[in-house]
Amino acid sequence: MTVNPNIRSPSGLLLGAVALAAAVAAGWAFWPLSSSGRANPDDSRQVTTGASVYFEHCAACHGWKLEGQPDWRVRKSDGRLPAPPHDETGHTWHHTDDQLYRITKFGLKPPLAPEGYESDMPAFHGVLSDDEIWAALAFIKSRWPNEILARQPSADKGASR
Repeated sequence: MTVNPNIRSPSGLLLGAVALAAAVAAGWAFWPLSSSGRANPDDSRQVTTGASVYFEHCAACHGWKLEGQPDWRVRKSDGRLPAPPHDETGHTWHHTDDQLYRITKFGLKPPLAPEGYESDMPAFHGVLSDDEIWAALAFIKSRWPNEILARQPSADKGASR
């Protein structure tokens, strides 16, 4: 029997496909989203939609005035941190829109958080549409003072602190 060197073995193809899928899955947090900047605090329609989304899905933990939970920098008895504020007193504005989108969609877990980090932040994938996530972020940003908006990093200004 002659083996054609141009034909790859099925197990090799399967292994290659699995490796490619793993690389794509692992890379989602580092690849910039094409929809970056879709959280527009100046878009009144998006902000209005975002207010509804925020009050229905986010305010119970992050506060009706975006104030977060008390002592949000102090770990609770379970080792987790309380929900941070999304107003200018918190650290939300230290992150790019893409990072905030990913945290909201996929939850706060590696690679968006340190390995082993435990968080009460749920993943909203399957609960909120991408447009609803962007709208909630637009609402949050619409409440920030101009100087905080100007300080928020973006993909072209660098990564978060």
